[in-house]
Amino acid sequence: MTDMTKKIFDAPTGDETFISIQKSVNDSDVSMEVKLRLLYELQQTDSRIDKIHLLRGELPLEVQDLEDHILGLKTRISNLESEIKDLEKDVAQKKHDVENSKALIAKYESQKDNVKNNREYDSITKEIEFQGLEIQLAEKRIKEFTLSAAQKKNQLAETKVLLQDRETDLDNKKKELESIIEETSKEEEVLNRKVDELSEKIDKRLLNAYHKVRSNARNKLAVVTVKRDACGGCFNKIPPQRQLEIALSKKIIVCEYCGRIIVSSEFEKEE
Repeated sequence: MTDMTKKIFDAPTGDETFISIQKSVNDSDVSMEVKLRLLYELQQTDSRIDKIHLLRGELPLEVQDLEDHILGLKTRISNLESEIKDLEKDVAQKKHDVENSKALIAKYESQKDNVKNNREYDSITKEIEFQGLEIQLAEKRIKEFTLSAAQKKNQLAETKVLLQDRETDLDNKKKELESIIEETSKEEEVLNRKVDELSEKIDKRLLNAYHKVRSNARNKLAVVTVKRDACGGCFNKIPPQRQLEIALSKKIIVCEYCGRIIVSSEFEKEE
């Protein structure tokens, strides 16, 4: 037995290992065959529930992803609308500044006729030049803000179209998921009740071991039958003497390779 196999086989559930659980269950009053049949039936019921979940596939995750994406798009739209409003306010402010500068230039131009000396003339001329530069700068900012606002408006329109498409996708995915859930909910409810009933009849420590193996198995099989002289979980060959012990259903047999409980193939035939 490899080190990894030994870890699986002796994997602890609380303070116990599968081996100690095996001994404890073997020593109880309920016949071993009954225990094994209960375990096998629990596995088959859980597998049917797994198939229902498989039928739903990735739809629940796709719905969640779409909802998250839509929320992100709505936030982006809100941010773009806020940025566009701010840019439009900035454009309006710069236009107002231009008008103020033009008014000051007109005022200074009228004062030039009444200057008394060259110093006053030079001062007024400098003010006129300064306001002219202010107008040029404001007009440059107006062009920049207007261009940025136009780009953001295009982004806003594209985002709104994308949002509409994603909302349509979400609506279709939800309808598809709801349809599948509606078709399978009654069956799943019955199966879940059966799982609860079976779980109450199974030794708690053995049940914990079952769930531990099942959660670690890729195919979620913790209880398997013999198939073509091999373990039905990992498909490693089982010696003839071991197969005979499994067929007798007198004790719990755990696969030394994968840690799954192996039961008689007759259980499968009877089912």
